[in-house]
Amino acid sequence: MRILLDVKDSKAAFVLELLESLPFVKAKKLTEAKAELMEDLKASVEEVKLAKAGKIKLQSAKDMLDEL
Repeated sequence: MRILLDVKDSKAAFVLELLESLPFVKAKKLTEAKAELMEDLKASVEEVKLAKAGKIKLQSAKDMLDEL
């Protein structure tokens, strides 16, 4: 299982040290760019789920291209 944690910068070293001390946990830091990409992907997936549930209406591809 993978778990994504959001930790304050001031506590990050402590949390990493704690996680790395556990033999059954592999911990690695994400770059800021990768973390941002993951957040964007998560938001996109949630938007698709809401659209499939009929809670929001997505913009059509034609409307999006017309805006360009």
